[in-house]
Amino acid sequence: MRYYIFLLVFVLFSCASKPQPEKTNQASLIKYKVSEENVIKTLSYLTSDELEGRDSGSEGIEKASIYLENLLKENGIQPYFKTYRDTLSNFEKTSYNVVGYIEGTDSKLKNEFVIIGAHYDHIGKIAAVNGDDIGNGANDNASGTTAVTEVAKYFAKYKNNKRSILFVFFSAEEKGLLGSKHLALKLKEQKMNLYFMFNFEMIGVPMKDKGMDFYLTGFGRSNMASKMNEYAGEKLVGYLPIETKYMLFRASDNYPFFTEFEVPAQTVSTFDFENFQFYHQPDDEFEMMDTKHMTNVISKTIPVLEQMINAPKKEIKLNEK
Repeated sequence: MRYYIFLLVFVLFSCASKPQPEKTNQASLIKYKVSEENVIKTLSYLTSDELEGRDSGSEGIEKASIYLENLLKENGIQPYFKTYRDTLSNFEKTSYNVVGYIEGTDSKLKNEFVIIGAHYDHIGKIAAVNGDDIGNGANDNASGTTAVTEVAKYFAKYKNNKRSILFVFFSAEEKGLLGSKHLALKLKEQKMNLYFMFNFEMIGVPMKDKGMDFYLTGFGRSNMASKMNEYAGEKLVGYLPIETKYMLFRASDNYPFFTEFEVPAQTVSTFDFENFQFYHQPDDEFEMMDTKHMTNVISKTIPVLEQMINAPKKEIKLNEK
């Protein structure tokens, strides 16, 4: 009997002392919550009058780029190029995309890339309304930029991305998608193996009675929406007919990656042409943003992106024409 008691104690002790598998990554899908305080901190700075509307090539956007570079650096996210700055080749003023990089953890899948992006520029000084001549661009697109910073922080913390990720803050979107056109061509010339591109645009205020959290531009171009809803276990994303009417698929930084790489490259948004009346106006201010909504959207999107990035094979595909 003593022998069996000793054996039982030995087995229990061995199990208790044996290094346990890392649980952080497994639990992250369920437990990770984006901090609304962090959303407010980033959004309020990017929309401050100090940045004077973040016009490409301006002193204001320079301050924004420094802020974003420092955020990447503080979270241990490396630059993809020699520095975080990717100088535009197609704009007359010196302007930069800001590009961070987290290498994938899987020995094979890390050679495939995912781009998560948003444009951080806006339109600068504009015609005054009630004495205010700064186009702060809170919804357009400090909201999307803030979302990318929170997604970047998540993957920097957990390091659980099997594929490699580029986090890109695009400049000169307002000048005709120049930042994304420049980078898409550059990466294509470098023969990057791009799986998909995921873009955040204008997520600062919620839609009403649409039966989804946000919509996807170019809805029928790929199975991205259906896969996202499958991963989410709910109708997270859907189709908004007005996005087809205004051809929004071609109107944001996803489009150059679609044309260059011919892979799924799409934008999520909650701007439905009814819920926000200050597009390209001075009243597109921080105070108009619903940060609880933003925090909820980002929190729901992160675990879906994690599953998209870590799928054992490329499950998101273009639909046949």
